[in-house]
Amino acid sequence: MNNRATFRIHQHRAYATGIAIGLVSLCLLLLPENDRFHVRGPMNTGHEKIKCGSCHKEAPGTLRQQIQANLHFIFAQRNHPADFGHRPVGNENCLFCHERPNDRHPVYRFLEPRFQKTRESLKPQYCISCHAEHHGQRVTLAEIGYCSQCHKKTRLRKDPLDVPHDKLIVLKQWNSCLGCHDFHGNHIRPVPKRVDRIITAKNIYAYFDGGLSPYGNQLHYKAKKEPENDR
Repeated sequence: MNNRATFRIHQHRAYATGIAIGLVSLCLLLLPENDRFHVRGPMNTGHEKIKCGSCHKEAPGTLRQQIQANLHFIFAQRNHPADFGHRPVGNENCLFCHERPNDRHPVYRFLEPRFQKTRESLKPQYCISCHAEHHGQRVTLAEIGYCSQCHKKTRLRKDPLDVPHDKLIVLKQWNSCLGCHDFHGNHIRPVPKRVDRIITAKNIYAYFDGGLSPYGNQLHYKAKKEPENDR
């Protein structure tokens, strides 16, 4: 056997070994217990133990059917595209674990016509507008003064604060709002009546980033630990 033939044999063996290693590695990565190796980024605060499949559900139909349905959509033979691979994660996934009957700002409320401008700028009708997953944070919204979107005309007949709300609004102290008010209203805590005793912006940003809650740990409604275990 000449050198060229020997080289070809070794080359084919190397290709076969590489393909075999690749297939084994791919199979290992696709195992449910190895989800953490192929997520888009770190899970957000409190979601570290949630499995990918709890939120990312397979789209209905086979791969062929999904491709066919989307081709029909492209050629105007279908009114809307079909989900491909997995169904999109939406509010219903979040609310299954975080359902709170006492929510001060439920997402469906922002679908009202009066919030049109707010929807265009902040998109509060979607949970992921403030809580985008795989960022390793609690709140992914970059600013804490978003109350200005809806509360520029807020007036209280009997204002409990030493600096009235309408004055804070005139002074554009929007970063002070979350110093008293938990956005969803789910924390059990006394609300301060003096502005110099509110939670500082620094602590709120740290909380957004995944730090300890400055609002305390007592909650009206606790989130479920694992979505699919209860279904």
